[in-house]
Amino acid sequence: MKITLNRINDDFLFECTNSHGNSILLDNTSQPGATGVSPMESVLMAVAGCSGIDVVSILKKQRQEITDFKAEVEGERIPVDDAKPFKSIKVKFLLEGSVDPKKAQKAAQLSFEKYCSVSKTLEPTVEIGYEVYVNGEIVQD
Repeated sequence: MKITLNRINDDFLFECTNSHGNSILLDNTSQPGATGVSPMESVLMAVAGCSGIDVVSILKKQRQEITDFKAEVEGERIPVDDAKPFKSIKVKFLLEGSVDPKKAQKAAQLSFEKYCSVSKTLEPTVEIGYEVYVNGEIVQD
């Protein structure tokens, strides 16, 4: 796996491109006029995308009919020397459709405990939690 980062303005805007030619824009969002996402926001996006792919894939294999899928991700950061890494990340999955709540909960559990490479990479130093909502109702364990 390889990405290429290219600076595309005179400040902090970078285009990151993968080997398939797909790209995202990263920027220093503490500066006025930033047009990309911050690198730390991209980490949260990666957690959402990785776990989201897992959850949808698992539920599709179980023939669950998802009509809408969203994830909201929040990260809490703490100062460590001059950096501010994530201390914790919480993911909220919002599913709509003919989805068995127990299957949705199990899919999220499997993602974070077994499949999601992004969360597994962060797991040694970041506490990662999640909640699952199906048709507006929280799923309890």
